[in-house]
Amino acid sequence: MKNLITRTITGVLYVAIMVAGMMRPDTIILLFALITALTMWEYCGLVNNIEGVRVNQLISTIAATYFVAAVALWRVGMIDFRVFIPYILTIVYLFVEELYLKQQNPVNDWAYTMLGQMYVALPMALVFFLAFQVDAMSQPSFEMLIPLCLFVFLWVNDSGAYCVGSLLGKHKLFPRISPGKSWEGSIGGGILVLIVAGIIGWLANRNPSSPHLLSIGQWIGFGLVVVIFGTLGDLVESLFKRTLGIKDSGNLLPGHGGMLDRFDSSLMAIPAAVIYLYTLTMV
Repeated sequence: MKNLITRTITGVLYVAIMVAGMMRPDTIILLFALITALTMWEYCGLVNNIEGVRVNQLISTIAATYFVAAVALWRVGMIDFRVFIPYILTIVYLFVEELYLKQQNPVNDWAYTMLGQMYVALPMALVFFLAFQVDAMSQPSFEMLIPLCLFVFLWVNDSGAYCVGSLLGKHKLFPRISPGKSWEGSIGGGILVLIVAGIIGWLANRNPSSPHLLSIGQWIGFGLVVVIFGTLGDLVESLFKRTLGIKDSGNLLPGHGGMLDRFDSSLMAIPAAVIYLYTLTMV
């Protein structure tokens, strides 16, 4: 009971912070820069526990955080493409420093360094392609509904899968990686997301004021993409932890593990959502 209360309180706090952070264009940039910094720091700490691996935790975290903020500022038109030059130089530095560290296997360090940038920083930066839309005149506009709904779909999917799986789960989805997940739970969570997506689409289309408004069918497709790739993202993070021999990535949020535990689903759902929305609806 105590653990359930703890999970509930921290879960409500987490949702409140996420929703409040997405309300304004300046706060969403600060929010995801902070999430990136905490997640990358955690990631580097985990991989540095692997024998023969030494990732520069401080520089990698600074580089990832800078990249996310730079993408946001470039996306809204405040800075041109030259904003990425410091990031590129930092990545070059992370490669060159291995010449002087005399590690037994520097390729491991390079691989885990770049994996962190691709696995953590890139998905977080792509959030701003959902939050900031650019019209034909290259004028950006802030729309919180799409990125907020992406996380709403992830929360609904996780909660629905847990409830349905606890009650009806019999057939394991991926027992080698995540023994607790079942096909019944995943399907139940997915159906719940599609219902929520349809309701949001219906409500949004009652007031068609947004220049990038999605149809009800497109909202449902958006929900389906988030469900599929959110589940895959969860499995990828489970494989990562299983490979490292750990249960939770950290203990930043009591009852919820670390940052990678909290944002595992979004790390694949965000890129997939960007591809879906821009390829099928917004281009």
